[in-house]
Amino acid sequence: FTEETLGQAEKTELDAHLESLVARAEKTKIWTDRIAQQTEVLLQPNPTVRIEGFLYEILEKQAPVRMTPHEYLGECMVSSGHDFGPGTSYGSALIKCGNMQKKIGGMKKDFIQSSVISFLSPVKSFVKEDFQIILREHRMLQNKRLDLDAAKSKLKRARMADAESAAEAELRSAQNNFNQQVENTRLLLEGVSNTHSHHLHCLKDFVDAQSAYYARCNQFTVDLQKQLA
Repeated sequence: FTEETLGQAEKTELDAHLESLVARAEKTKIWTDRIAQQTEVLLQPNPTVRIEGFLYEILEKQAPVRMTPHEYLGECMVSSGHDFGPGTSYGSALIKCGNMQKKIGGMKKDFIQSSVISFLSPVKSFVKEDFQIILREHRMLQNKRLDLDAAKSKLKRARMADAESAAEAELRSAQNNFNQQVENTRLLLEGVSNTHSHHLHCLKDFVDAQSAYYARCNQFTVDLQKQLA
């Protein structure tokens, strides 16, 4: 590796198709990681709560159930409505609006849970598990390539017949190991196409959950508008 870096040794190049598969896998990992992070921000804007959830995930413990901002607002409105008097127009409206806010808060929890299960967890799984396997096999491929190039260099330096024969045998073994690792790595990299298909399915589930959540929120607000009118 040092001799290659200094330009003093030949380097076996990987074929262009394999290099393109490597580039696609790395690009998939980078963007999947960013999408997952921004999805977490969307589902939980509070960074402190996100960090807390991450720590509970590391400890493999269940994070405490928290009220959503809508639920906090709903509780406040209902309490104030009862204090002003349920029989008054203002108090009655506050109670009705507060109950609607609490319903929206409950639906937000359902939406978050559905999004985590159907979208966030699957895409994070690629970054944490699948790509790590690809990375490990790619590193192994680079090591096998270095072994192959070292064997080629040793054969060139061989002078005596016995040494040359041993070097040739070492080269054949290194070439076989390299070829096998190329195929192992290629199969994993080609599997990224299946990952894209799976993530597309998860993305559709996420959009469906988002659509259902906003539709129900809209229906609640429309019903409340009619009641207040």
